Amino acid sequence: SRDPVAAVMANTTKLVLLVAGWYIGNTLYNIYNKKACNNIHAHWSVAFAQLVVGVIWCALLWIPGIRKAPNLSAGDWLSLAPIGLFAAAAHGGSVLAMGAGAVSFAQIVKACEPVFAALIGIVVPPIETKPALAYMMLLVIVGGVGLACVKEGKGVEINVFAFGWASFANFAAALKGKLGKDQTHKLKADKSKNMDAANTYAVMNILSALWTFIAVASTELATIQDTWNHAVADGAAACKKDMNGKGCFGASDIIMNITLSGVFFYLYNELAFAFTAEVGAVTSSVLNTLKRVIIIVVTAIIFGEAMDRNAMIGSAVAIAGTMFYSLAESSGKQKKH
Repeated sequence: SRDPVAAVMANTTKLVLLVAGWYIGNTLYNIYNKKACNNIHAHWSVAFAQLVVGVIWCALLWIPGIRKAPNLSAGDWLSLAPIGLFAAAAHGGSVLAMGAGAVSFAQIVKACEPVFAALIGIVVPPIETKPALAYMMLLVIVGGVGLACVKEGKGVEINVFAFGWASFANFAAALKGKLGKDQTHKLKADKSKNMDAANTYAVMNILSALWTFIAVASTELATIQDTWNHAVADGAAACKKDMNGKGCFGASDIIMNITLSGVFFYLYNELAFAFTAEVGAVTSSVLNTLKRVIIIVVTAIIFGEAMDRNAMIGSAVAIAGTMFYSLAESSGKQKKH
């Protein structure tokens, strides 16, 4: 029989590696995504290209049989299509938010996602109510984000585009969570579908890419060649002034930043899905909240994003509120059972 101590150690090691990969992948995604968005101002196209990298990755695993492909009917794909739409909106909104402003600010606003989830829960049937303490934590989150928007000596100062797109992403993610839960659980329960955590995310990524292409076609596709040429010319002009300057880049840099952001986006999401499947949504939600601290600090340093005292205190309050909201929500669910 297997040594129980060795089994616990092996499982703990697996979870630690999943979290480490998730955190590192997410941080690197945010770095390369911001670089790509700074390089070329076609942010829906950047979001689409990132998803395409994931589609290629799935194909490379499924076609040679390295990973068992999902066994879905046309009806299954159609039933998942609306969830894919919300996933596409959540991803696209996040990319546009980080393209419009500081990564740290977008991450602070994205800490508000539980507020949107709670509102969707009481508006969209079936109605889901949370414990009173969880609702109180929502006020803490909103207060923290509000404080982060108050600049010392200047009053309220908000990057409207970054705030708007991050909120749009929060709304879409909340709808995806609410409406997608039952359908994905049903498919996962049917072993003949091969819908484990990895394949569930892969299918969502494919559907997301299809929906995002529609957004690209209706916004940026007609001008993408001109936008590309303009971006390359801007990079070349900056290189003439200063080869080591931040604005100096070439076509290969744009391609590299988009590709690497796509690789790390797919990697961190697959690892996050795998971790959630192992430990449950609450632990995953708490660690997802703590992850924002790392991203905010690292990206603020790398991109020189100044954070005054209010921004630091506000982000800390919002992130702490999000973590305690998850714990309060979990406590409420346990009492119901």
